[in-house]
Amino acid sequence: MSLRKAYLLIFIILLVDQVSKIYIKTNFVLGEEVNVFSWFKILFIENEGMAWGTEIPGAYGKLFLTLFRLVAVSAIGYWLWDSVKKHSSNFLIVAIALIFAGAFGNIIDSVFYGIVFDDSHGQLATLFSDKPYGTVFHGKVVDMLYFPIFEGNWPGWVPVIGGGHFKFFNAIFNIADMAISTGVGILIVFNKKAFGKPVETKPFEKTGEEANHFG
Repeated sequence: MSLRKAYLLIFIILLVDQVSKIYIKTNFVLGEEVNVFSWFKILFIENEGMAWGTEIPGAYGKLFLTLFRLVAVSAIGYWLWDSVKKHSSNFLIVAIALIFAGAFGNIIDSVFYGIVFDDSHGQLATLFSDKPYGTVFHGKVVDMLYFPIFEGNWPGWVPVIGGGHFKFFNAIFNIADMAISTGVGILIVFNKKAFGKPVETKPFEKTGEEANHFG
């Protein structure tokens, strides 16, 4: 895969990710929920952490996470460029592009959303508000995709959690998170194909007649 195609894939994912987040921010109040199907809901939440809502505690946890993301996405970008130049497997290039797009998508939220949106608590947020809810590097990541496919109670004989209620699955995420997870999944499932030795293309191979012709 060429860099141009990889960049196109990244652009499409970023576009879908940001359009969906801006739509949710400007049309949903924080905590608002819409049932699409019984097993699929749109539920608007925000988090200050990593993919799937994981957070780093502490006063500087958010700043550290955002700076770490910037360093990580730079390294991933170089990995993508280097892999294309080395003619690595398309499995690897697509996986890296997905991970890069997902990481970059959430970075946009973390870096800029705090200074371009106002608060979503009890109101619809305004894009390019004159009263933003945060500061640069302290934006909150928008999540909205929720798939509570089924729920029930654990059997009583299960240690510790027996009798407790469970829901599968309970994570709320966004398009960027999906891209990251898909990219990592490709690397795991197609590990041998992704990290196989690059096939070196030979620009010219002599046939028997050509070899005789050139002596």
